[in-house]
Amino acid sequence: MSSLVGPDEDREDGKLPVPQDVQDAIRTLIRWAGDDPAREGLVDTPKRVARAWKEYCLGYGEDPAVHLSRTFDEVGGYNELVLLKDIPFQSHCEHHMAPIIGKAAIAYMPRERVVGISKLARVLHGFARRLQIQERLTAEVAQCIYDNLQPDGVAVVIEASHACMTARGVRTPGVSMVTSRLIGCFLDDNRSRKEVLSLMGY
Repeated sequence: MSSLVGPDEDREDGKLPVPQDVQDAIRTLIRWAGDDPAREGLVDTPKRVARAWKEYCLGYGEDPAVHLSRTFDEVGGYNELVLLKDIPFQSHCEHHMAPIIGKAAIAYMPRERVVGISKLARVLHGFARRLQIQERLTAEVAQCIYDNLQPDGVAVVIEASHACMTARGVRTPGVSMVTSRLIGCFLDDNRSRKEVLSLMGY
């Protein structure tokens, strides 16, 4: 990090130093959009934007599978559906870097072990905090859970609004996109599939 930081960049208050070339790129974008990056309200904007994007993209610095490494075997013989739904998340689309805001439902059918339910949300956030498309996000979350917990099945449904469609381009607000990924018993067994989708509200 220090090799990327110029002498004129701030290090006060423990804030993340922002490389000069990153600040310059954001100033160029502001100027190209039609404003003056030197005016009072925009002077510190390049640093703020850069730090915000570091936060938006924290997922690049983690392996979501780590959250599934600790499991529990003492489940009292429970081997039925585990479902966590209405998990809020935010991501950014890789095509326009515009916000994707939505909710997810994640379910799995355990074999012999379960994981703390907060870990399912952490897996979602780990993949969401990257530049994404919703289809890939859905598939990545499902596959990560399936590979690491080795359950009988995994089901993931994501419903989200895309600012690249609602705030630009076709400019159609109030539209949501739904994607799903079913693996194992939820894909192969019609009864299990209907049950999980019904409990998810779909």
